[in-house]
Amino acid sequence: METARFAFDPYHILLVALGASLLVSYWLPHLIVRRPPAATALLMACGMAGSLLFPGLVSGIDPTQNPGIWEISAELVVIIVLFGTGLRIDNLGGWRLWAPTVRLLVITMPLTIAAVALLGWGLAGLTLGGAVLLGAVLAPTDPVLADDLQVGPPLEGKEHPVRFALTTEAGLNDGLAFPFVYLALHIAAQGADPSGWLVEWLAWDVLYRIGVGTVMGIGIGWLLGRILSMPAWDTVTASGPGVLVLAGVFLAYGLVELAEGYGFIAAFVAGLLCRRNEVEHRFHRQLHSFATSIEHAITAILLVLLGSVMPTLWPYLDWSLTLIGFGLILVVRPIAGMLGMWGSPLNLRSRAVVAVYGVRGIGSVYYLAYAATHIEFIDEGQLWAVVAFTIFASTVIHGLTAGATVAVLDRDAEDGESIQPDDSAEAPRSS
Repeated sequence: METARFAFDPYHILLVALGASLLVSYWLPHLIVRRPPAATALLMACGMAGSLLFPGLVSGIDPTQNPGIWEISAELVVIIVLFGTGLRIDNLGGWRLWAPTVRLLVITMPLTIAAVALLGWGLAGLTLGGAVLLGAVLAPTDPVLADDLQVGPPLEGKEHPVRFALTTEAGLNDGLAFPFVYLALHIAAQGADPSGWLVEWLAWDVLYRIGVGTVMGIGIGWLLGRILSMPAWDTVTASGPGVLVLAGVFLAYGLVELAEGYGFIAAFVAGLLCRRNEVEHRFHRQLHSFATSIEHAITAILLVLLGSVMPTLWPYLDWSLTLIGFGLILVVRPIAGMLGMWGSPLNLRSRAVVAVYGVRGIGSVYYLAYAATHIEFIDEGQLWAVVAFTIFASTVIHGLTAGATVAVLDRDAEDGESIQPDDSAEAPRSS
């Protein structure tokens, strides 16, 4: 049997393109600038370049045709990220430390969803269900793409109030955006009249699923922490704890999803509670290091692939959708963030950093893919186009400015200026 030589299998070309994109994105910036920006924008740009050089290379993963691939891959990234984010937090602090987070979740996120939905419906002409879905999928912030602004690894003690707010917001809003995704699904399936779905949405999609995710996440995280703190696990610690990270992630997420709760909430809460057992143990640093390695590798691949499918989405991207993407990053999030931060213990500069750095990322991809696999939206192509564009714009704008912002945060931390000076209580400190 004769085989064609140098047939250039598209799959192998894709592997070469992926490898080249990862190498260029993480290596090249270090040769050009002293303190390179985040590689996320370059990853997506390399993906776009590869797709333009080899047309049709990624036709099999077009999100408008095969959203299921994106749902599964993004889901895996998000749950590992959320568990690892929970492990990061050294000090839970008190109400003063958590107040900005609560404000971001209760005030900023709903305002962002409403504003984006109104823009989608009034400006871009999306259906009501599609507009609500757009607001919901663009609401979560990303704990990986905003890594420079997050708290440090376990035992590092960088519980700066701004870092803490951005980390815990990203850890919790991935799950708390889910009720609004279901709201969009109800509207798309049953119409805008709330009499047919409001009670079910409030009782099941809001109260029950959030409650189950939270309670089971606490229980599983506590149990996992107790198991890992037993002396019998010392040999596992010495040989490498990577499999235990996956065990905790899959256990927490899978059990909660079986109980129809929100597994994203459970994954973050489980990581948070797992960390509370023997908080100072070096084992947590090993767990976090492994989780970080996995999440960064998979996220990088997904960003390259997301960039590679953007040329296929360009026909759906008009000026109104572009305006929505820029509007979310430059206007909606900063204003909603400052409104949410009004009255918080943070000083004005710290509030501004929290308000501006709502980085969009892989969570948005998951939510849109999830919705697309459940109901066929009329404006699905437009939704994918604006989500991909917004993520790319966020990686460029936030990625290029995060380095300078980090320097300001660290200087404020040294000077103790993050908390308003007229507040009598001391700023929370890491243990």
